[in-house]
Amino acid sequence: MALLNRCPWRQTAVSVLLLFFLLPAASSLAGEIPQRIVALGPKHTKIVYLLGAGDRLVANTEFCRWPPEARRKEKIGTVLEIDVEHIFSLRPDLVLATGLTQSQQIAGLRRLGIRVEQFREPRSFAEIREQFAAIGEMLGSQRRAADILDLVDARLQAVGTAVAGRTRPKVLLQIGAQPLFIATGSSFTHDFIELAGGCNVAAGAASGRYSEEMVMAARPDLIIVAMMGSQEGIALREQRRWKELFAAAGRDAPPVLLIDADLICSPTPETFIEGLSLLVGLIHPELAGRDLLSPRR
Repeated sequence: MALLNRCPWRQTAVSVLLLFFLLPAASSLAGEIPQRIVALGPKHTKIVYLLGAGDRLVANTEFCRWPPEARRKEKIGTVLEIDVEHIFSLRPDLVLATGLTQSQQIAGLRRLGIRVEQFREPRSFAEIREQFAAIGEMLGSQRRAADILDLVDARLQAVGTAVAGRTRPKVLLQIGAQPLFIATGSSFTHDFIELAGGCNVAAGAASGRYSEEMVMAARPDLIIVAMMGSQEGIALREQRRWKELFAAAGRDAPPVLLIDADLICSPTPETFIEGLSLLVGLIHPELAGRDLLSPRR
């Protein structure tokens, strides 16, 4: 600091450099449409592309793999651990943070003059819709967001018509293995089960942390495994585990089926409907392969 005080030209250089970095953030706060976006989670990356703003996305996380072009964006860390200095160097005028982004990292970005908008993990499909509409407004894509939500609502009604009046089997939706974690009534994953025509056996559970004994006691008619890493055999291992556990208890295991975790664990409104359609086919096999998403674009 003493050296800077003795060198006025260095103070000027630092001031110019800071102004260069902070101008994008200042213009964004002034109400301009963001042109340099950083997404700190897969869902936000999906939303940016869905809203037609993929060309404005300058960076995302290592877990942002959809759409395929998102994999080629610059990486600033993981969902849980981001590189604040790296983000600052990219001069973003909007950072979309998730409920998993650490509060001290968000504070650090804001101290640097960067606009950060954080969205908590949604607890229902209604909150997924609300967050999508909010991001659409931030990106200047309100009309496109509204059109997508109108289509989603029409497709949701079509799914509801397809499952109406059918028997609702008891479903356990597994979204984690170590520790065992399942869908409860306080999560949007519960809406997946109910809207697909099933009955969530853990709807009243206080926590998604479950034990194998609790699963056995719940007596599900169907276990659906939705986990990252299923392509590497994790979900297949879970299939074998449940079969062996029920056999050891002298009971027939319920069907244990797999579903793409990208659709279930971090959905946009559009991919929520895609995942819902697949779940309907698992819960009600008689509807598998049917077009449940009409009307289409």
